[in-house]
Amino acid sequence: MGTTVTLNAGRPQHLEALARANHVRLARARLKEQVASGELNAAEVILTCPWQAKSMAISELLMSQRRWGLKRCRRLLVSLNVPENKRIGTLTERQRVAVAATLRSKLEERTAGASAGPRELSGALSAA
Repeated sequence: MGTTVTLNAGRPQHLEALARANHVRLARARLKEQVASGELNAAEVILTCPWQAKSMAISELLMSQRRWGLKRCRRLLVSLNVPENKRIGTLTERQRVAVAATLRSKLEERTAGASAGPRELSGALSAA
């Protein structure tokens, strides 16, 4: 029997693709701004993997954190054997948990160091 083909009478396909790409770009920019401001935790983004982050490279998310550059990002990912261009949506469960746990421990180290007073820091330094 004959097949019926329906044409999209709305916008041309390339315009729809451009609109979708722009929507994703803006959503990713908002996500990275939230991570940079501390509103969102990168570890939580990796674990929950929202739609904006599914096709985002893991290094792109990590470098959106405050004080995270290419070197720090590479060092972390190499230590966990995760390629820096790996998409967040394609991370295995083991990789996802390992990256999130490492990020959380680094965050805890930073907050513990920031909350320690000058006496506690000098005592810790002299004990080392």
